[in-house]
Amino acid sequence: MIEVRNVVKSFDGVEILHHVTTTFQAGITNLIIGQSGSGKTVLMKSLVGLHRPEEGEILFDGRDLLAMNRHQIKELRKEIGMLFQGSALFDSETVLGNVMFPLVMFSKMSKAEMRDRAMFCIERVNLKGAEGKYPSELSGGMQKRVAIARAIALNPKYLFCDEPNSGLDPRTSILIDELLSDITHEYGITTVINTHDMNSVLGIGESIAFINRGSCDWTGNMHQIYTSGNKALEEFVFATDLFRTVQKYALQHPDEAGIER
Repeated sequence: MIEVRNVVKSFDGVEILHHVTTTFQAGITNLIIGQSGSGKTVLMKSLVGLHRPEEGEILFDGRDLLAMNRHQIKELRKEIGMLFQGSALFDSETVLGNVMFPLVMFSKMSKAEMRDRAMFCIERVNLKGAEGKYPSELSGGMQKRVAIARAIALNPKYLFCDEPNSGLDPRTSILIDELLSDITHEYGITTVINTHDMNSVLGIGESIAFINRGSCDWTGNMHQIYTSGNKALEEFVFATDLFRTVQKYALQHPDEAGIER
């Protein structure tokens, strides 16, 4: 579990995060959503230590990131997996080489053990047989799955995903969502996903933090979002005719949508 308590972050005297407080639970998919410029990316970067807030606490199972020294932060990062927006694969390395990279950097495994672990992760994301290919030989969806395999190679307790569906077609996006959800539940990971994809919000949003103008304006799940009563949230999530239709149908058929009456 990750607890964010009263986090404040500023740039050049301008406060971007205003006393943000929220919790990301273990074993479920936790989504951060919000408009561009709302502060959600700054929050994500603060969670992984790329930004240092001026105030507040970020607790990883009770351990405050902001109170850690350099050695402690390095040890914590061994427990973190990161899925970058553009996959960030090494073009000169094969799929196997990419997935083995964090093991080479941070584990004390033998080379045979690293290969076995990497192959296990490659097979887990349904890429068996592709371990000898290079990123340029893979589709966007396959590259994303390689990136997921690399992110879970060290068996992380915490998994951060920055716009995992960026640049993917709708069908592939759903497959990536399902894979992230399956891995989260299978290994009990605290997964935090920064996303603009409303299909992800309504499909795997087990816990959702809505960041609005630098504040955590609403928290709930994919079922509660239909009746949130938060105007800014509803304007963001149901901005298109398609999603307004989805909301209308859900409200008319609450049992199918899982809405509590």
